Amino acid sequence: MKAAPLRAVPPALEVQVPRTLDAEILSPQALGFVAVLAQDFAPRLRELLAARRRRTPTLGFLPETASIRSGDWRVAPIPRDLEERIVEITGPPEAKMIVNALNSGADVFMVDFEDSMSPTWTNVVSGQRHLKDAVRGTLTFDDPGSGKHYRLHEETATLMVRPRGLHLVEAHATFDGEPLPGGLFDFALAFFHNARTLLERGSGPYFYLPKLEHYREARLWNEIFERAEELLGISPASIRATVLIETLPAAFQMDEILYELRERSAGLNCGRWDYIFSAIKTRRDDPSAVFPDRSEVGMDQPFLRAYTQLAVKTCHRRGIHALGGMAAQIPNRRDPEANQRSLAKVRADKEREAKDGHDGTWVAHPDLVPVARDAFRARVTGPNQLSVSRDDVRVSEQDLLTVPDGPRTTNGVRWNVRVGIRYLESWLRGVGCVPLYGLMEDAATAEISRTQLWQWMRHGALLEDGQPVTPELLQSIVRSEMERMEQELGADTFVRGRFREAERLFTTVACDPELPEFLTLPSYAVLNAIHDREETKPAIES
Repeated sequence: MKAAPLRAVPPALEVQVPRTLDAEILSPQALGFVAVLAQDFAPRLRELLAARRRRTPTLGFLPETASIRSGDWRVAPIPRDLEERIVEITGPPEAKMIVNALNSGADVFMVDFEDSMSPTWTNVVSGQRHLKDAVRGTLTFDDPGSGKHYRLHEETATLMVRPRGLHLVEAHATFDGEPLPGGLFDFALAFFHNARTLLERGSGPYFYLPKLEHYREARLWNEIFERAEELLGISPASIRATVLIETLPAAFQMDEILYELRERSAGLNCGRWDYIFSAIKTRRDDPSAVFPDRSEVGMDQPFLRAYTQLAVKTCHRRGIHALGGMAAQIPNRRDPEANQRSLAKVRADKEREAKDGHDGTWVAHPDLVPVARDAFRARVTGPNQLSVSRDDVRVSEQDLLTVPDGPRTTNGVRWNVRVGIRYLESWLRGVGCVPLYGLMEDAATAEISRTQLWQWMRHGALLEDGQPVTPELLQSIVRSEMERMEQELGADTFVRGRFREAERLFTTVACDPELPEFLTLPSYAVLNAIHDREETKPAIES
């Protein structure tokens, strides 16, 4: 297929250039490709986001798409290197992480430009460079601390890329004065630099799509993919995309999302942590939908069982994969007993997913790859479980809306405050994937924490001791937890960190009369204020 001629970079596209400019990643040709996609799709994307804000979320199966749900259709056949996805590992686009993940023995590695990446301009651009080098097999990393040299093996995991969600922007690239959608910017650079090389190597440009709330958003992504293939002369439907079902409205539109992407679909993934956040956020004003402590909301809760089993049934009916959720546990090499407890939790979680019919699962650490694989291989002999139809599954609208059982406690408030602020502090320093208290945390952690606190205060929820959750109680606990963090980490580390900014941000969004849709939206301006002084020169026009 012949490539369409790329327009020169129009004056309407303005990009800030880091001092350590990667002229190849931000080449005129690459930016021209970005500009074409921005001109063609950014206005419609903003319209979809405006529709989100206007629309009361539909918490039910859509009457207008009943024929799609009942229809006898299937998605396109699965590419060869995506037939087996028993274990997938994820992580941010950092050189050491990419090398270790691709070498981990996992079937798939998802390079994450979203929840596990703090979107500083340097992280965004260097992440694209690391991705490009990884695709070509040339990525290496020399650890300055240990002196160890990391390089890619001959055989590595299949590579996938998760761009930022539709709600996020890239402040350092504007078109007609408007910041570019972050997801469009990430996708465009990743596709431009790597699609042809991936296809030549027998793979393809494979993506994960996060935080969709409506099938029309999947439709727009499909049109973006189609246009991108046309512009670069790539064969139609070379792009494949797995959609994360991690918002409550999307759980009612799984068939429709697969249908919109049917030529390019690679299935659905149960993004459980963001799904919990979305379930709280979407029903935030409903006094009958107040959640218990986060620690009580496990995968055995009925609303999560309904959601994950519906995903398996829906995907297998359409001939495509249903992936299980993240095992966030981190192996503890210093404490053998704690390590065994952690591994047992992972094993039980993956055995449940395999029994339910999932085709694979996610882990956050290379040491968990064999644990997850063994749990699946005890039940799955082939590359996937597409033959498991799950016709026994019957999921109603009410099943997906069942509120989880469990107590609300002072310890639950403290845990939300401590983990939320510590994660946000790390994110403000430019680190988006953080080990905290035995778990690998990303932005979903802070989102659950602050949204749950907001919901409890909104409805005056009572704790087990009879105390209502109020702004005054929260402020008192924040003060004591900040003192605890300073003691845990040491005064020097605490002072050098970004704890005061993180505390102000976290407390502000938790106590805001109108719940901000995403914590990362107000935090992004603070992040840029911190990092741009060091990373960028004044804006220049391309």
